[in-house]
Amino acid sequence: MRVAIAGAGNVGRSIARELLANDHRVLLIDRDPGAIKPDSVPGAEWLLADACEVDSLEEARIDRCDVAIAATGDDKVNLVHSLLAKTEFAVPRTVARVNHPSNEWMFDEVWGVDVAVSTPRLMCALVEEAVTVGDLVRLFSFRGGRTNLVEMRLPADSPIVGRRVGDLAFAGEAVLVAVIRDGVASSPQTDAALEGEDELLFVVNPDAEMELAEYLAPGVHRERVANEDDVDVDPER
Repeated sequence: MRVAIAGAGNVGRSIARELLANDHRVLLIDRDPGAIKPDSVPGAEWLLADACEVDSLEEARIDRCDVAIAATGDDKVNLVHSLLAKTEFAVPRTVARVNHPSNEWMFDEVWGVDVAVSTPRLMCALVEEAVTVGDLVRLFSFRGGRTNLVEMRLPADSPIVGRRVGDLAFAGEAVLVAVIRDGVASSPQTDAALEGEDELLFVVNPDAEMELAEYLAPGVHRERVANEDDVDVDPER
């Protein structure tokens, strides 16, 4: 794949190195001359330009990219870059970094964002995952929050422990995508039985998260996660 990355800071360069290691072609774009460090990411293409300008993106031939990643430290830049990549250049997939949680609700299809990655949310999820058994942890959202990737460490007393995956009907048409047992991830097998302490990863509609959590671990006290319609949000914060 050919991938364009807006933002050649530490985050953008780290992403570029990982993609290059997996044999993808990478273009790093940044308007700061001090960020252009070709020796730091051998094998990448570099462009000194404003990733929010149409002329710059034409020069980058972003229309030939399979993925556009907005990885700057400025949410406004990430939103504008994603919008231009999607609407003006028809890039098939856009991924945007969310720096401030209060802005997360804007990173959706309206702004051309296919996948929003919130570092604060991921860090919080990792902390919760490390200490919580029986509660559902949201890892990140696809398509502006209409589908989420969630995880639960299954309690030993869950009613589904010992049952075959093929016999289970998960709430909200949730899809079990992986089972992690003893640190080893595997795809769910129809005839396999679940065990206590299994880590289950699901793709699920956010409206069904509470129902899914109750199905997996009934009786655990939970509070519904608020969304942008529940609280006042200042997009400039």
